[in-house]
Parts: sequence; C-alpha cells; structure tokens
Amino acid sequence: MIFDILFPNRCLGCHGIISADLLVCELCFSRIDFVHSGYFDNNFIKERCKLLFPVENTFALMQFEKENLSRKIIHELKYKSREKAGEILAEWTMERLDFKDRKPDLLVSVPLHPKKLKERGYNQLHTFTEKLSEFYGIPFDHDLIKRNQYSKAQALKDKQNRLKSENVFSITKSITQKNILLIDDVFTTGNTIASIAWEILKAGNNTVNVLVMAMDV
Repeated sequence: MIFDILFPNRCLGCHGIISADLLVCELCFSRIDFVHSGYFDNNFIKERCKLLFPVENTFALMQFEKENLSRKIIHELKYKSREKAGEILAEWTMERLDFKDRKPDLLVSVPLHPKKLKERGYNQLHTFTEKLSEFYGIPFDHDLIKRNQYSKAQALKDKQNRLKSENVFSITKSITQKNILLIDDVFTTGNTIASIAWEILKAGNNTVNVLVMAMDV
C-alpha cells in the first residue's frame, strides 16, 4: 500500500493515476487503435502472409503506428518489465477474437534466443499466450520452436536486415497434422512469422494461423 502511494500506477496515455491492474484510463482506452477485422476475414495481415507462406486465418488486436498508444503499451510489455500488460492485452483479445467452431489445436509463441531471454528476464509473449490458452481451452507449447540466432529487436533493424532470417528458427520435436496458431507481438515485414511457419509446414501436414498484438503498417 505504501509503495502504491509513493509510486502510483499511471495511465500510459494521459499519466493520470489509475488502478494498479490497468494500463490506461477509460478515456485513453477509447483512443487505442483497435483493428476491427475478424479472424476469418481477408484482412491486411492475411494478404501479406499469403505472399510469404500458406496461411489459414489471421488476427491483429491493434494498429502499431509512430507515437500512438498501442506502441507505448507494447514497449511497456517488452522493455519495461510490465509482464502484467500481457494479461491485459490477452483480455482485450478475448473480447474480440472468436474462433467459432474452428479453434486451433496448439498455441505457439515466437521464442527469444536464450541470451535475449536472460537479458530481458522473461518472454513477453508467454503470459499473453497462457492467458489465451486458459480462456479458449487450447494447449500451448513454449518449447516447440527454437531460435538459433541472437539478433536485435525487429524495431531496431533497418529494412534490409529485417529480411535476413534464414535458419533463425528450428523445430525441436515431431509435430504433424496440427492446426497451429503462431503468436507474436508486432507484425512488421512478416519475415519472422514466415520463418517459423515454414519450419512448421515442413515438419508435417500442419496448417498455420497468425495472431499478433499489433500490426505495423
């Protein structure tokens, strides 16, 4: 209680004091650029992914643009040790994502390299994925995909280097005939997702779907 008094939680938008379990106040929440296309729609990410690999369905929660609120939220999650943000983003996703009668068989999040995981202390996607797993009743596997190369964040790379991701990922176990949902924080070029997707597709008769917290267009 003393900590909360001395260091109150503040809205990422207006910096007003808010409850400890929130990211933004009610007014700033209305400013978040949520994506309004559904999981089965022919949305922007699906069209981009189709150019890179066979994809079934795609979903993005928010737009990720320069100086907008969603960018601040993602940065809090990734770089400010706000793992709680993953739970909140999952709750917002669950309010908007309907798999209908075609739920994926498995949730798989983009892994960090062990060195990056040690530096950050956590994978920003794990809490998000586990919350979705519990709500939808879909198992997750944090160990299916291995990142083989250490690299700086996508947001810090120039465009040319973003396109270089051959042999970055590998499959750690046998997996066949699964409908898999790949989960990432921000969709930029789609190169990271494509690298993982091809490993999954090559592993057996699997199908791939994509879910991202935000898309950078």
